[in-house]
Amino acid sequence: MKMILRAVLVCVVGLTGLRAAERPAGLHDFDAYVARVQQEFDVPGLAVAIVKDGEVVLAQGYGVRELGRPEPVDGRTLFAIASNTKAFTAAGLAILMDEGKVAWDDRVTERLPWFRMSDPYVTAEMTVRDLLTHRSGLALGAGDLLFWPATDLTTREVVERLRFVPLANSFRAEYAYDNILYAAAGLVLEEVSGMSWKDFMRQRIFAPVGMTDSLVNWLDLPPGGNAAMGHAKYDFKDLKPVPPLAWDNASAAGGIYSSAQDMAKWVRVQLAGGRLPAGADGKEAVLFQPARQKAMWSLVTPMGIGEPKIEALKVTRPNFRGYGLGWDLADYRGRKVVSHTGGWPGQVSKVALIPELGLGVVVLTNAESGAAFQAVSLRVLDAYLGAPATDWVAAYAELMKQGQGNADESWAKLVAGRAADSTPSLPLAKYAGTYRDVWRGDVFIEEKDGKLAMRFSRTEKLTGDLEHWQHDTFIVRWHDRSHNADAFVTFALTPAGGIDQVKMEAISPLTDFSFDFHDLVLKPVAP
Repeated sequence: MKMILRAVLVCVVGLTGLRAAERPAGLHDFDAYVARVQQEFDVPGLAVAIVKDGEVVLAQGYGVRELGRPEPVDGRTLFAIASNTKAFTAAGLAILMDEGKVAWDDRVTERLPWFRMSDPYVTAEMTVRDLLTHRSGLALGAGDLLFWPATDLTTREVVERLRFVPLANSFRAEYAYDNILYAAAGLVLEEVSGMSWKDFMRQRIFAPVGMTDSLVNWLDLPPGGNAAMGHAKYDFKDLKPVPPLAWDNASAAGGIYSSAQDMAKWVRVQLAGGRLPAGADGKEAVLFQPARQKAMWSLVTPMGIGEPKIEALKVTRPNFRGYGLGWDLADYRGRKVVSHTGGWPGQVSKVALIPELGLGVVVLTNAESGAAFQAVSLRVLDAYLGAPATDWVAAYAELMKQGQGNADESWAKLVAGRAADSTPSLPLAKYAGTYRDVWRGDVFIEEKDGKLAMRFSRTEKLTGDLEHWQHDTFIVRWHDRSHNADAFVTFALTPAGGIDQVKMEAISPLTDFSFDFHDLVLKPVAP
């Protein structure tokens, strides 16, 4: 299953090279280490930024923007930072709080009177703070199919459908990561500021921080611009480019494109407690007040702590772990770490800060390899902590191998338990029709030439062919093989032999949680 990048040419082009005198002992071979990460985890290109004590000591690119093409990644190459956008949305609200226009504990309905959750109590009590802290009662990734893959719904249409998304847990009881409430937070920001979220990011954050290259949407990139192309392993096997995604209807959750150079500037402001660099006149200003920083970096929602499955990773097990406002909070080797990750089709990233050391590291990649950003970021943190050398590449390679083995074992069990000689209960044409989920909308199943196909309304990329699995269960094979999200489609019949409902479930445990097919309850729509 593992594909090794052949003829890897590591191009190193940066804004600021990590000069030998500035390198901690653990980073003397950093360029060679990054090259090893690229090869081991099949990453065509990545960019790294390091900030220490207010200085940008590295903002550098490695490899190429797109597999098979010569253009190198440099310090100004744009990547989708995905959920690292959440900290920008939280900061935008913090700016408005400094101006007295909103407060963390304002009820959402005070700002968006039309806002509704599926439970009236939760609707009434939901605050701006709750929108940012993953404790709403929604299940993991609930509602993501409203905008992932890209849909033609507006942001308001996405958030309005929250009233139909069922809660899986009690309000404020436990952590479950979501994106959709950050879309709601973006609408609160727009309502309070009188500006679009995009304009606010450009004018109130990018401009004062000096993030001159950053974009709020891929569509803003000029033709031939300096941007990385994402890559995914189609069918979990073959590494290929993924077409860029322009994500408009949940941008506040993950829409920003940025570079190592610009992210270094962002990290520098974060580590300075919201203070901006002095201007030409020598005067300092603030993006937001230190009190807002403290709130964003204070734990609100505790998160579970699991036991690492690899011996070498046991040192990464934190003593505390939770979520603040747009940031993950934990400890590592006795130091508080403020961090976040981001995942996008073909691109993943990580930002990690140790405020006590004035240290920040950013890793942007153009492949779907969390192992890569973990191996790079931990190497940097260890170097500045003076920690014992750890072969993070080997450790995460072992973890990936274990995860793939578990997925293969899961599939083997499914195959072994399959009634391969069973047949559908109904003629194929009887399964065709329009099915409707109360929050996601219509899904069409069509029969043609003795075959079934599935098509999601409002989502062009969710179309695929159905193949019989067993009894009244089929597998949908999506035409876009970069999704890695094939799913079981099971029809439940009525006593009279009609179709009562349809349920879906991703086949592989490696499928991204944003493909929340399991939350759908599809009911047939009468012709």
